[in-house]
Amino acid sequence: MPRFEFSLSSPAARNRMAGAVTSASFSDALEAIAEQAEVEEGDTLEIGVKGFPPARFEYSTSADDGVVSWRPAGRRLAA
Repeated sequence: MPRFEFSLSSPAARNRMAGAVTSASFSDALEAIAEQAEVEEGDTLEIGVKGFPPARFEYSTSADDGVVSWRPAGRRLAA
């Protein structure tokens, strides 16, 4: 199983938590971090596997359905 290294930060605290999680899938890793770290809307997560640059996500509410979940951070909508 892959080992995902992560860093979690919130608007109030620059680096709130860092560590690693071993999980069968990327989505399982995101879910485990959200449950264990008690994330809140606005938190930012950088996560990846050794040797590759991390992906960056923000815990936010979807404008479409109102569901709060991890969304890719830094993406801008086309004008």
